[in-house]
Amino acid sequence: MKLGPERHAILELGSLARLAIMAVPGSRGPFLQQANELFAQVRCIVERQPLPLIPTTLMVFLRDGIDEDACRQVIDDHFGDNAPVTTLVVQPPCCGAALGIELWALGGPGVKVERFGPDLMAVESDRIRWIYGGGIRTNLPGADPYGESVAAFKKLEQQLTDAGVRFDQVVRTWIYINGITDSQNGLQRYQELNRARADFYRDLDFGFGRKAPGATGIIYPASTGIGTRGNHIDLACVALDTQRADVFILPLENPQQTPAYDYQAVYSPQPPRFSRAMAVVQGRFVSLLVSGTASIVDSRTVHPGDPVKQTEQTIDNIQRLITPENVSRLGLPGAGATLRDVAKLRVYVKQEFDYLACRRVVERRLPKVPAIYLSADVCRPDLLVEIEAVAFAPYRPEAASAATP
Repeated sequence: MKLGPERHAILELGSLARLAIMAVPGSRGPFLQQANELFAQVRCIVERQPLPLIPTTLMVFLRDGIDEDACRQVIDDHFGDNAPVTTLVVQPPCCGAALGIELWALGGPGVKVERFGPDLMAVESDRIRWIYGGGIRTNLPGADPYGESVAAFKKLEQQLTDAGVRFDQVVRTWIYINGITDSQNGLQRYQELNRARADFYRDLDFGFGRKAPGATGIIYPASTGIGTRGNHIDLACVALDTQRADVFILPLENPQQTPAYDYQAVYSPQPPRFSRAMAVVQGRFVSLLVSGTASIVDSRTVHPGDPVKQTEQTIDNIQRLITPENVSRLGLPGAGATLRDVAKLRVYVKQEFDYLACRRVVERRLPKVPAIYLSADVCRPDLLVEIEAVAFAPYRPEAASAATP
C-alpha cells in the first residue's frame, strides 16, 4: 500500500506538536479498497510520530456522495471511539481518487480532550481550549437557500453551546454549499447564504475580549465558502476559549483587496461577512488561518479565463496578506509569516482539466507544502481557483520594538 503524492507536516509549537496530513490513496480500485488503504496509512503516520498524537479534525472529500455511508463505516473501523470530528463533503479529488482527506492531530504534555458526541470536540493545553465542530448539515427538503443557511448556523450555534462556548468565539468557519452559483427563485444561492450570514452575525461581537491591543475595525471569522456537488449545506468551525492574557486575535485584510464585507452590491446584495485571515497569537507563536482566497484585486476578478495567472495571483494575495509588514500595519508588530511558514494548502479547482497547470504553479511557489487539490465550484463564475492555507510563525514583539527608531 502507498499514499498518493500528497504529504504531511509535523510542527512543534512550544510544548505542542501538530500534524497535518493531506492525502489520497495510491491505488484506483473500488471505493472500499481505496478508503481502507488510505486510512490504514494515515493511522500509521499518526502512530509513528515520536509524541503520542490525538486526531482532532478530519475532512473527507468524496468523489461520489453515494459512498458516504461506507466511508463513515471505514472511519469507525479504523478510529473507533477515538475518531476525530469528521465532515464529509462531495468535492472530488482532482487526481481521480475516490476520496481524499485532510487530518489534523495534536499532542503534548497535559493535553486534555473532551468529546461531546461525534461532531464536537474540545482540546485543552496550557489553558488554551480549542473547540472543533463539524458534520453540521441541513436537511430541509424544498427549503430556500436563505432558510437552509440560517438553520445551519443555528444548528452550529447549538452545537457550540454543548461545549460551553458562544458563536462569537468562532475564529474560522467552512461553508460548503451545493449549487453555489445556481439561481433559485431568481436569487443566487451564494448571495442568499451571504444574506443569511449577515442576519445571523448582526448582533454578534466577534473577538470575545481577545482582540489584539493595536487592532482596530471589524472582526469576522476567517472563512471558506465553496461549492459542493452534494445535496446539502455543510458547516464546520473552530472556536477559541481561554483566559490567558497572552492569547489574542487579529483579523487580517490585504491592502490590495477590498474587505469582503465592504463589497459592492453588484457582487452580493449583502456582502460576505468574513476576514481574509485570522491571526491567533498564542504566547510566543502565531497561527495564521487564511480564508479561501482567489484571483481578486480590489474587488474585481483578474485574469479571467487563465487558470495559471489566477493561481499566481491567488498565491500573491496570500503572500501579501500574511507578511510581517501587513500584520504590523494592522496592529500586531512582531507577527506575520512568509510562504515558507505555510503548513498546508487546500486548492479548489473549478475545472478538473486545469488541475495540472494549477498544481505546477503551486508546487513551484510553495514546494514541499502538503496540499490537496479538489474539484469544486467557486463563488463567482469567472473565478477558476481558490486556495486556503494555514501558516505558523514565531511571535517576536520585542524584535519589532527594537526595530522602531
